[in-house]
Amino acid sequence: MDKKILELLKTHPEHGLTRQEIVRKLMAGKQRRKLGGMQKKKLTDTLESLIAKDRVFARGPRYVSTDGGELVAGRLIRVSTSFGFARPDGWEKDVFLPGRLMRGAIPGDRVLLLVSGEVHTDALREGEVVRIIEHSQRPFAGVLQVEGGVYALQTNKLLQQPLPVAKGCLSGARPGDVVLADLAYRGERHSEHTAQVVENLGSSRDPAVCSAAVLQGQGIPTAFPPEAAQQAVLAANQGIHPKELEARLDLREQIIFTIDGADSKDLDDAISLRQEENGWELGVHIADVSHYVGAGTPLDEEALRRGSSLYYADKVVPMLPHELSSGICSLHPGEDRLAFSAFITLDKQGNQTGRRFVKTVIRSRVKGVYAELNTLHGKKRGAAALKNKYAEVWPTFIEMAALARKLIKKRQAAGKMMLQSTESHIVVGEDGKVENIVSREHGFCQELIEEFMLQANEAAASFALERGLPFVFRVHDNPSPPKLEQLGQMLEQLSIFMPTLPEAGPGLSSGLSKILQEIESRPCAGVANTLMLRSMAKARYSPQNTGHFGLALDNYAHFTSPIRRYPDLAIHRILSAALSGAKPENLTRRYTAFAASAAAQSTAREVAIAGAARDCESCYKASFMRSFLGEKMEGVVSGCISRGIYVQLENTCEGMVHRADFPPGDWEFDGFMSFVERATGKKLRLGDPVRIRVLAAEVFTGRVDFALI
Repeated sequence: MDKKILELLKTHPEHGLTRQEIVRKLMAGKQRRKLGGMQKKKLTDTLESLIAKDRVFARGPRYVSTDGGELVAGRLIRVSTSFGFARPDGWEKDVFLPGRLMRGAIPGDRVLLLVSGEVHTDALREGEVVRIIEHSQRPFAGVLQVEGGVYALQTNKLLQQPLPVAKGCLSGARPGDVVLADLAYRGERHSEHTAQVVENLGSSRDPAVCSAAVLQGQGIPTAFPPEAAQQAVLAANQGIHPKELEARLDLREQIIFTIDGADSKDLDDAISLRQEENGWELGVHIADVSHYVGAGTPLDEEALRRGSSLYYADKVVPMLPHELSSGICSLHPGEDRLAFSAFITLDKQGNQTGRRFVKTVIRSRVKGVYAELNTLHGKKRGAAALKNKYAEVWPTFIEMAALARKLIKKRQAAGKMMLQSTESHIVVGEDGKVENIVSREHGFCQELIEEFMLQANEAAASFALERGLPFVFRVHDNPSPPKLEQLGQMLEQLSIFMPTLPEAGPGLSSGLSKILQEIESRPCAGVANTLMLRSMAKARYSPQNTGHFGLALDNYAHFTSPIRRYPDLAIHRILSAALSGAKPENLTRRYTAFAASAAAQSTAREVAIAGAARDCESCYKASFMRSFLGEKMEGVVSGCISRGIYVQLENTCEGMVHRADFPPGDWEFDGFMSFVERATGKKLRLGDPVRIRVLAAEVFTGRVDFALI
C-alpha cells in the first residue's frame, strides 16, 4: 500500500490528496467502493509510517509527498506578516517561506524544510516547513499593549502582528512595559499562538531596557557561568608567578605604550619601535590571554560560545570576565603584564623582511588616547597641556608617525580598499539618557594603530604558513561578478564610469581604489563609497588561507585582540604550542579540527553579535530622536527600497520616509537607487540632500520615521 500511496501523491505534487481522495483512487475500478476495517487500519498505519520516515507530510487535511523537492534541516530566522525565512544547515542563502506553509514556526525553531526548485526574489528558493524538529526554548521580548481589554505583545523580532497574552499570564506587567515571554499555547498557525509573560524588564522608552531585551531575545549571554567566573577570579588573584617572569623576555625597561579610546578599559595591544641601520623593528605587544585561559576550561568554553565582546552605547558585554578583560590581561600603564610580542623587521621601503614571536613581560609607559595624541600631533588647541603626559614616549611616537605614513601610503598603492564607514559615538549621561550622538573621530592616530596591527596580523598568518601550522585565518573573497556589474550600473547613474576591471586579483582592488581616489572631492564620493561597501563580500574566518581582498593581502589572520575576539585567542594558543617546540605532526593532530570549529563558530558569532549591537544602538538612537519629534532637519538619502527611502542625519541617526510621506505625485522606484516622479521628472536619489520632519521614534524597535518637506 505504501508504494501505491506514494505513486498517487506523486501525481498531485503541488496540493496532495485528502484521505478520502486517496481512498477513492485506491478503490477506483473496483465494485466495492469502501474500505473494510482492516484496510482502514492499514491505510492509517501506512500514512503514519510514511510521515515518520518524512516521505509524506500532512498539510491540513491533505497529504503531500516530499519527493517533489529537497528535504533539509535548518532554523527559522525571521517571520514577517505573511512570509518568513529559514536558513538550512550549511547553506549560505536563506529559503523563502510563504506564511501559510510555516506551520506556526517561530524564529529559533529548528525545522525540517521541503525546498522546491522555484526561485523567489533575490535568488532565494521557496520552501515550506514539513515539521518542527525542536521548539525554541529562548524567551522572546515584546512590549505589552492593551486594546478593548485584550492584552497583546508587539514582539518585533518574533512576529509582525501582535501576539495575544493568555488570561492570567501578565505577571504584573503593565501596558508600555518591555517583557520577556514564551508561548503559553502553540497553534498550527501564528494567529493561534498565545503568550505568557515570564519577566518584566521595564519601560519601553528606556534604551537600556530595550537593549537588554534585544540581548535576551537573541540569546546573547550577559552573566558568566559560576565555574568560568570563579576561574577568572582565581587567575586575577594569583597575579604573575616569579618563575613566569624568569622564563620570559623582559621588556619592562623599553618604551612601550598603548593608544586607545579615552573610555577603553580592555587594553590588549601596546606598541614599540626601534630604528635600525636598514629600517625598523616594530614591536606589537598583545596581552597573553592564552596563559590565563587554558584549552577546554570553563573560561575557554564560554569564550568560544560568545565568540567576541559586544560593544554598544556606553556598555560592553565582554567575551571574558572583567577580572581578566579589564584586569590582569589589560595592559595598564605602570603595571607588569604578560604579553605575546610580535617583532616585525621592516626595510626602509616598509617591506616586511623578518618576523619573530616571543613570550614577554612588559610595563606600559602611558595610556595613550587617540584624541589627545591627534591634538598633540596636529598641534591643535590644547596641545601644550598634554606635553607632560607624553614627554617620555613622544620621541618614539614621532618616529612611529613617520613609519606609519610610509606604510599607509604603501598599502594604499598596493590596492587596499580605502572604504570609509560612519561610526556613531553615543554620549550617555549618568542618568542613562542619551545626551548626544556624533560621528566617531577617525584621525591619524587611529590609522597608525590600524596599520601597526595589520603588520602584526599579516606577520602571524605568514609565520603560520611558513611552518604549515593549522590556523584560523581572516579571509575576504573577491566581490562576485553580478555584484560588480550592479555596482557599475549604479555608479553610472552618478556619472562615474567604471573601467573594465579583472574579476579577481590586485588589479581589481587597485582599480576600485583608484575610482574612490579620483572622485574624493566630488559631492557623490560618500554615495560611491557606500555603494562600493555594499558590493563587497563579507569577511569571515577560515582554516584555509585564501587571502584578504579588501586589505590587498595574501596572508592575514587576527592576532591582536585576544581579550575580545576568540580567533585571536585560538591562534595565540596554536602559536604558543609551536614556539614551545611541539612537533609539526603533533600540532596538526591537536589543532586541525580545533582551527576549523573555532573558525566556523567565530564567524557565526560575529554575524550575530554585529546584528545585536546594531539593534541595541538603534534603540539609543530612537530614544535620542524622540527629543526632536516634529522638528525639521537636514539629511542625505542613504538607501532606497520599494517602500520608501532611508535618510541619514548629520548625527548618524537614520530614519525612513515611507512613500505615503513623499511630496504629492506619482513616484516610481527604479529598482536600484532612486525614485522618479513621472509627471515632473523630479528624482529622489541615493546621496541627495533632503529636508525632513521627524514624525515618530519607537525605542523598543529602534524605528524612526521621517516625512519629506
